Amino acid sequence: MKNLTKAEEQIMQVIWKLEKAFLREILDELPAPKPHSNTVATIIKILTDKEFVGVTVFGRTHQYHPLVSKEVYSKSSMKSLVKGYFEGSFSNAVSFMVKENNISLDELELLLKQLKKK
Repeated sequence: MKNLTKAEEQIMQVIWKLEKAFLREILDELPAPKPHSNTVATIIKILTDKEFVGVTVFGRTHQYHPLVSKEVYSKSSMKSLVKGYFEGSFSNAVSFMVKENNISLDELELLLKQLKKK
């Protein structure tokens, strides 16, 4: 799966949240300072080319919807992150997160219980 830039991810977060949206609705959801509508339209065009976003045309207006779910993209991104920074080891990634975030033994045990239930 193709990687997204930070700006593309920001737009995708809005589209995932809204599920279907017109350009104005996407702009309304973006935090200040809001980018120009032409900038957002260009990013959406790139997302369409990358096959992350689909378009439904209503006359001269376009409604956008995700073609890739947030879950699928998240899974791919995590695998890429682990492969690139942790030698492909999810254990190394979790260990790093535990050390950096000072996760307590109790929190780790709770996480383990939750994982065993799945």
